[in-house]
Amino acid sequence: MNKKDIAQANFQRGFNCSQSVIAAFSEDFDLDQELALRVAAGFGGGMGRRGDTCGAVSGALMVIGLKYGAIDPQDKATKEHAYELVRVFIDLFKERNEVIRCNDLLGVDMSTPEGHTLAKSEGRTEQRCPKFVGDATEILMELL
Repeated sequence: MNKKDIAQANFQRGFNCSQSVIAAFSEDFDLDQELALRVAAGFGGGMGRRGDTCGAVSGALMVIGLKYGAIDPQDKATKEHAYELVRVFIDLFKERNEVIRCNDLLGVDMSTPEGHTLAKSEGRTEQRCPKFVGDATEILMELL
């Protein structure tokens, strides 16, 4: 299975979008998968189900940080390179999906119990989120 398949399978198993993306790449960075899942756990549903930035996008940005993140606070060039890749990633994700906010992608307000219930009852997360997870993973594979 390629990384897109792995990420989408992670989502189908019940992990959130962010967890699904970062876990698909964890081995590439010798990152313990359990730790990756824990780090990304709060980013589902647009950051704690607030409907903000899509979890698949958040997970992808974590992967960019794992690959290109600066570890020296004085290393401005590495920091800028990572930021540029983040901007490119977001632009490419928007080309495919127009927006990066979970609420906008799902067409409901995930921060309310009613919105979350509606998204689940209408199958919006099950129908739409695998595409977002797949798109984020494909874009990452291109950038990395």
